[in-house]
Amino acid sequence: MPFDQAQLLEQIAQIQHRIDQAAQRSQRDPASVRLIAVTKTHPMLRVNAVLAAGIHDVGENRVQEAEEKIALQTPEAVAQTRWHLIGHLQRNKARRAAKLFSLIHSIDSLKLAEILNRIVDEEANVIPQPLPILLQVNVSGERSKDGFELTGGVRNPAWLDFVADVRAIAQLPLIDLQGFMTIAPYSDDVEGVVRPCFRALRDVRDALEQQLDRPLPELSMGMSGDFEVAIEEGSTFVRVGTALFGAR
Repeated sequence: MPFDQAQLLEQIAQIQHRIDQAAQRSQRDPASVRLIAVTKTHPMLRVNAVLAAGIHDVGENRVQEAEEKIALQTPEAVAQTRWHLIGHLQRNKARRAAKLFSLIHSIDSLKLAEILNRIVDEEANVIPQPLPILLQVNVSGERSKDGFELTGGVRNPAWLDFVADVRAIAQLPLIDLQGFMTIAPYSDDVEGVVRPCFRALRDVRDALEQQLDRPLPELSMGMSGDFEVAIEEGSTFVRVGTALFGAR
């Protein structure tokens, strides 16, 4: 099916309207929510289209795919694009990721954060310091999900160990811990399953702000099927692909 730029612009307008409405329902400034266009498996044509439409936050799941797309960008496009790694980061790709992405959403261990801290030191001439990251937290308990295992959030028996890891990450000198990311289960039960997941991560963030006595403003929550609920529960980044481009 040929790509339709006009249809994309209409989809973006509709999604932005839904973002604005969800923010207003929760008495938030709509500008506090940033739309990440998830372009994984989509060709560079789609990336250029969302950039032309005024969206400058682009999400990829795989380091190699982002690498290939960034290599095709003009210098001007590189300067205006904020690339987000939203998929699992393997340790052997950490150096490449640190050089590519404006924000890594998927740090899932103290060890990985320590590796990135060392890499930023070694690559100081090409990697901005400090490196912005989010910690991925699995509050749903699904085995298919990556992240720190913290089913139920602050009520989990491993809470104190998690706090200790987060405290250690926050103290890494070349890492900028900005907040947290999670993925809710795919479920039609919004109030019983989806919303509690987002609320649990917000509670985790709020508790850690008190424990660390520092702001952790970013919450990366919500995708095409649930981003409005995520915004109502405090999301600052929504990761939208299918609602923009259609099913892959």
